[in-house]
Amino acid sequence: HFYEELALRFAERGHRAIALDYFGRTAGASNRDDDFEFMPHVEQTTDAGVQADARAAVDELRSRGATSIFSVGFCFGGRASWVAAASGHGLAGSIGFYGSPTRERGGASVVQRVAEIECPILALQAGDDQGITAEDNAAFEQALTQAGVEHEIVVYDGAPHSFFDRKQEDFAEASDDAWQRTLAFIAQHS
Repeated sequence: HFYEELALRFAERGHRAIALDYFGRTAGASNRDDDFEFMPHVEQTTDAGVQADARAAVDELRSRGATSIFSVGFCFGGRASWVAAASGHGLAGSIGFYGSPTRERGGASVVQRVAEIECPILALQAGDDQGITAEDNAAFEQALTQAGVEHEIVVYDGAPHSFFDRKQEDFAEASDDAWQRTLAFIAQHS
């Protein structure tokens, strides 16, 4: 429900939005609760499948009159958002929350594909993330800089993985800052 509500938050601010179901191909099109076992479905995804769905979402947004399109994702979706920036969708920008820039899951890592990135990147990373290290973020920073990709990487010290989507109330200051940065990034690149 968080992602549907997030799409509504964007719509309330005048942005057309679509919530993409990364697991619709393997889990079917249905509502899922917090007990949904997502890892088996994560393991079945490929960049090609996720980006085909992203292409469909981008095409739908364009058919509804959107001219500046941004991808936004969290964790697995954060990485997918940055992969979308390297997948020829013509995005205006790409925002990832606690995505792994170095993980190879269903395709090459974002760092490996950085030369293909076609738009500005905003990375909102958790400083106390056990799965994404300071070294991962440094490698992303270096790769983006070397490729000449406009970017900003923000690390929230002490914030855990999922600080924005699952633990938003516990990390209100970091969550609010990340939301404000997201809206500012969209306004700047629209």
